[in-house]
Amino acid sequence: MDLSSVFASSMLLLLQLCIRSLQLCIRSLHYFLASLYSKICDWRAGVCRATISPPPTHSKLEENKVQDSTTPTSVNYHFTRKCNYKCGFCFHTAKTSFVLPLDEAKRGLSLLKDAGMEKINFSGGEPFLHDKGDFLGKLVQFCRLELQLPSISIVSNGSMIKESWFQKYGDYLDILAISCDSFNEETNQLIGRAQGKKSHLDNLYKICSWCQQYKVAFKINSVINTFNVDEDMTESITWLNPVRWKVFQCLLIEGENAGEEALREAERFVISEEQFQEFLDRHSSVSCLVPESNEKMRNSYLILDEYMRFLDCREGRKDPSKSILDVGVKEAICFSGFDEKMFLKRGGKYVWSKADMKLEW
Repeated sequence: MDLSSVFASSMLLLLQLCIRSLQLCIRSLHYFLASLYSKICDWRAGVCRATISPPPTHSKLEENKVQDSTTPTSVNYHFTRKCNYKCGFCFHTAKTSFVLPLDEAKRGLSLLKDAGMEKINFSGGEPFLHDKGDFLGKLVQFCRLELQLPSISIVSNGSMIKESWFQKYGDYLDILAISCDSFNEETNQLIGRAQGKKSHLDNLYKICSWCQQYKVAFKINSVINTFNVDEDMTESITWLNPVRWKVFQCLLIEGENAGEEALREAERFVISEEQFQEFLDRHSSVSCLVPESNEKMRNSYLILDEYMRFLDCREGRKDPSKSILDVGVKEAICFSGFDEKMFLKRGGKYVWSKADMKLEW
């Protein structure tokens, strides 16, 4: 082999080595940039403590200290966002159709029990919609028999509930809350608290009867808005005689019922503090009434979404934590924005086990 051939072969080998080294450098740089980008995204979303975050102020340190010591005594688990109603003011809309597998949902509930949870409330969306209520029933049964929680409750619009569900799961449930905003069918239709021409009120009275028959405490939730603020519900509420009548002032949440990305436009439903107070004054004789203004409602609930992430509503929107399934309850709850003092002030802690209510069935 002549000298020129040897030189050419050596140069070719050197060139290949250079190309391979350059490829390795580019790959390493790609991984570094991808990792950096991920950290920046997490930092901007506020869901991790990245090292590039600015040092916390004294007040922020104190806030995290308080959040870190929070016990999830009462938790609201919105395991589905899907619903068959179209309430115009809904603040937890069908932005996804995701529902956790049953075993994963049970694992999350077990984590919450280990962290100190005493009461679980299942909500949605419409919780009876998924798997025709059987998924919900299995969770209720699990919380009673396996976790032995003192209180298990559900919030529903009532449209999907069958008597057979009470027969199968009623023993395990403490409280069933039915949402009803008016005792006028036309008003419910205007609000969107309806499905087609079906009577929302017929369902309400039927479920009240079933709760009595199957020994489940009956509760009513009402959202006060421009369409029902002048209504007098005293007679109907007195007749139904719920253990609690929760009366909410219509609340705006950015990204849910307000703003460009929202699925609802609830501005037309909003009432003033004065109007809300007038409604409360009109119903002052109703002993079971529990009022919740926007101030009381916004930060006083521990809310888990369909991914089991705590939702922080302090900024007027729902900022999610990481899932308790990934990081545990103690870390995730630091980003819940939960105001325990307001929780107690609004009457969040009450006699919530039907065994302690001494009801006459």
